[in-house]
Amino acid sequence: MGQHADSKAKPARADNATPRGCTNLKLRQLSRAVTRHYDAYVAPTGLKNTQYSLLSHVVLLGPIQPSELAARMRLDASTLTRNLQPLLARGWLEQGPGADGRSRLISVTDAGRALRADVQRAWKQAQLALNARLGAERVAALHELIDDCMVVLDTTDDEEEPT
Repeated sequence: MGQHADSKAKPARADNATPRGCTNLKLRQLSRAVTRHYDAYVAPTGLKNTQYSLLSHVVLLGPIQPSELAARMRLDASTLTRNLQPLLARGWLEQGPGADGRSRLISVTDAGRALRADVQRAWKQAQLALNARLGAERVAALHELIDDCMVVLDTTDDEEEPT
């Protein structure tokens, strides 16, 4: 993997820093590194981290309409459909009729609920290992920064158009 950062190092201060480089690239690099970390723990269970996340959302929110699930997970409909397919095919999730003839509901099966409990133990180990590696204070600060940025981006996306 690369060099380990000192987990006691303080997060960079944004008040006097000028961003350098492409923010999108840096976020994608971080996302890939974190995904590799979680996948190393979750993969032995037979699921990908993205599948575990989807299964967990359905356990916590379901039965739920696909459009609502996509909105809650901040996914577009085609990505959700693609990610649902393996879970439906293996019988961990099921799709049934909704309140009217046109709507559908996604729900978890007993097998899916049992699998989620097993995978959750692996995910918890990944979470604890990441917290130990980066430092809990840094992870908490990262969560706060991400949450703050999501609020700003969610409120401005509709207002701003590219020029």
